[in-house]
Amino acid sequence: MTPVEAIVAAIRDVPDFPKEGIVFKDITPILADPVLLRDAIELLATPYRSRGIAKVAAVEARGFILGVGVAQALQAGFVPIRKQGKLPGATVSQDYDLEYGKATLELHRDAFTPGERVLLLDDLLATGGTAAAAANLIEQAGGEVAAIEFLIELDFLNGRARLDGYHVHAPIHVTD
Repeated sequence: MTPVEAIVAAIRDVPDFPKEGIVFKDITPILADPVLLRDAIELLATPYRSRGIAKVAAVEARGFILGVGVAQALQAGFVPIRKQGKLPGATVSQDYDLEYGKATLELHRDAFTPGERVLLLDDLLATGGTAAAAANLIEQAGGEVAAIEFLIELDFLNGRARLDGYHVHAPIHVTD
């Protein structure tokens, strides 16, 4: 079994979470297995090793876990993108729609130097609302979104369409 096949096999479907009709893709079995976690981080970092990434910005909460590992693998800094009210100091904020509600993300206003190349990372691309809001925050704070990386993309939700103009990549695709 290849590393990608092993990672896919470990993804757990949780029906009706966080609300009825949603099938949640649970990556905690991957996080719990040191070999799968290492392989997932390598899968996410490898395409960007020679792309001049200065910072990895990741979305709370599962994106943090993968993002720190990818930042270390790329010898880059890490920037957290958090839910509203969780960061101290001056922030920029962005409201966005989820497939099951609304939310606000925040980022430290001074997270990037102007033009700094940033890899935006999250565990899963669904409708694209979270990633679009996060990319907007990075740009508001002076960073350049070099690419947007996900471990899993739910192709049937067409979230990539909301990220037009960005380089988007996911090694794992779910078609239904």
